[in-house]
Amino acid sequence: MAKKRRKSKPTTKKKSVSLKPSKQNKVILGSLLIVLSIALFFSFISFYFSWQEDQSLLSEFSNRNAEASNLLNKFGATISHFFMYQGFGLASFAFPVLLAISGLYLFLGFETKNLWSKWIWGIVGVIWISIALGFFAISQPILGGLIGYEMNDFLQDYIGKIGVFLVLIFTLIVILVRWFNFSPEAIGKYFKEKKSSIKEEFKPTTEQTATGEMELNLEADLEPELKIDTYTHKKDIPPLDTGAGLDVNLPEEEPKIDLEVSTVAVEKEEKDIKADKLVKDFGEFDPKLELGNYKFPVLDLLDQHGVTGGITINQEELEENKNKIVNTLKNYKIGIAQIKATIGPTVTLYEIVPEAGVRISKIKNLEDDIALSLAALGIRIIAPIPGKGTIGIEVPNKNSTIVSMRSVIASKKFQEAEMQLPIAFGKTISNETFVVDLAKMPHLLMAGATGQGKSVGLNAVITSLLYKKHPAEIKFVLVDPKKVELTLFNKIERHFLAKLPDSEEAIITDNTKVINTLNSLCIEMDNRYELLKLAMVRNIKEYNTKFKSRKLNPNDGHKFLPYIILVVDEFADLIMTAGKEVETPIARLAQLARAIGIHLIIATQRPSVNVITGIIKANFPARIAFRVTSKIDSRTILDAQGADQLIGRGDMLYTQGNDVTRIQCAFVDTPEVAKITEYIGSQRAYPSAHELPEYVGEESGTSLANDIADRDKMFRDAAEVIVIAQQGSASLIQRKLKLGYNRAGRIIDQLEAAGIVGPFEGSKARQVLVSDMYALDQLLQNETK
Repeated sequence: MAKKRRKSKPTTKKKSVSLKPSKQNKVILGSLLIVLSIALFFSFISFYFSWQEDQSLLSEFSNRNAEASNLLNKFGATISHFFMYQGFGLASFAFPVLLAISGLYLFLGFETKNLWSKWIWGIVGVIWISIALGFFAISQPILGGLIGYEMNDFLQDYIGKIGVFLVLIFTLIVILVRWFNFSPEAIGKYFKEKKSSIKEEFKPTTEQTATGEMELNLEADLEPELKIDTYTHKKDIPPLDTGAGLDVNLPEEEPKIDLEVSTVAVEKEEKDIKADKLVKDFGEFDPKLELGNYKFPVLDLLDQHGVTGGITINQEELEENKNKIVNTLKNYKIGIAQIKATIGPTVTLYEIVPEAGVRISKIKNLEDDIALSLAALGIRIIAPIPGKGTIGIEVPNKNSTIVSMRSVIASKKFQEAEMQLPIAFGKTISNETFVVDLAKMPHLLMAGATGQGKSVGLNAVITSLLYKKHPAEIKFVLVDPKKVELTLFNKIERHFLAKLPDSEEAIITDNTKVINTLNSLCIEMDNRYELLKLAMVRNIKEYNTKFKSRKLNPNDGHKFLPYIILVVDEFADLIMTAGKEVETPIARLAQLARAIGIHLIIATQRPSVNVITGIIKANFPARIAFRVTSKIDSRTILDAQGADQLIGRGDMLYTQGNDVTRIQCAFVDTPEVAKITEYIGSQRAYPSAHELPEYVGEESGTSLANDIADRDKMFRDAAEVIVIAQQGSASLIQRKLKLGYNRAGRIIDQLEAAGIVGPFEGSKARQVLVSDMYALDQLLQNETK
């Protein structure tokens, strides 16, 4: 029985998905490419007229209020910067052309088979033009773009200028042959036709031809044969004639040249040449460019404090005080040859010239008697005045004049001060604005009893720097154990303040964070000294000058270094709670941090010897004393008496060495500080406060679990570095493996948890517990079992 054949079911073809766009989509896509090409073309053209103005706005694309000068606003500025500046320069104009051609192909429905070859050869042409412009227009790197400049520079490092020129010629021939169907035969045929046509047009006669040949032969006969063998010419050098009739023979051996030294010199010269070219083309590096629109505080933010004119002279008071001084000295048989007065805002200085034979010590001992006769508080005798042949008697005025911060900031002396960190403290007895440079102090110690003007003095220091320095140039580390004095400066956190990476508040009030911050500043100091060593300079001023002139490569870790100023409002509280943990980093910073731009301003209301120790005093030559209660406190601060005779309310003594200057501190009230910080804080700022290096405390390593899965990828490499060097420190890992300090600190903690290095021992390097590489391999293998 025959098997029944199964009826085969009709097969249904699966629908294939077509990737080809429809005709309508081709028209839409083509028109989009054409519009985009036009937009690129106009943004590229506008770039060469507005790129310098728009460069500072590249990071503000999301800011709707920011407006660029490019014809296509921020979009045009951003995309033209990408193609023209960071890309291929003038050659980038090929991209709008290629986009327009592609758009027309799609819009008009042409076959797109040959479109890919146009793009490939177009990109090859772009690269060639960029490198060629980088080679021939070396004085204008912006024409070839960053890619053309860097590729040309890279090629020259390996094959030299002649090699780059030959590569460009060969590549040009390839492009002409493959793209334009160039052939040498066509050129030969062209010149052959031109030559034949010229011969036919200017065919000479027989006579002219003979004469011409004769003249050529004559010239050939007259010209002597000159052949110079360069090698032989160099060899056959006659002996040197010294001028005295003696022949000095040259040594047979060629002089030996120190190749290593010469190579270093050549490399340095090449780097300097490159840096000079960059400066010539782009100008010096400007650290202020990121906040290029930053506006300095205006004088109207500061008050006049009711004083519109100068100091009012009370002639009767002057005469009365003069007569009392003369009569008191006469009572003790001390004659005066001459007396004159210098009027200040708070104190008047009477300079007297005693008669011959009068001992200075005799006048000095009459300080209390003169104060009694004048019925005045704060008589101070300077015997003698340094640099003068006179004796000074300072007498407080009955009606003192407030020195406003506005008058000090507006003074010509402050405005024209050519200083790194100018500070206007106030006015002297002679009513002159007193301006000093914190960079030359290099640290400042302020002390005085409670309520005598110490906090106002700190505000005057900070205000002076805010009026003079850009946020890119200076950063403050503010320590305020009292928690209320420096809180107003929170508003300028992202402009002027510096803090630890994980800290929420920039103004430090917790003593534990103070210790970490001080140690972090020590790490910053060490890192900066490393940068100075690599840059072969001695101080921060030379380093920043070299960096601005583009002689230091950011790829090597170099960066612009702002000044960092540590301000401590109450040092005594830190000493009582932390002791040596605070004093040690403070002393270390005071001794070493001057050259790298870290300066300290420390204030205290308890000027005792257990707070202002010998180590602190030795490293703080610049000191300010407000009124204190005893002569002992005055000697503790100034190493001299006088601070106990001050009258308070900003009356202070300043010393930087031997001379002591009496100053009336400028008054800046809390509302004024609030207006200044509000004015600065309302402007565009950096994304966050300036971050200090992360400090890994002593207790941090012991709490880490020895979890192998959470270890850093560079753990093994770091362990080998530590074992080979037999020195356990995060800075060693940082240098050898080129890691950041935070990552190196975490790895050193993991090495401690693994038993490879010992615990933290302060400033000393950790002990390495593994003796050699074999022991390290055994230790790590046992962990995995």
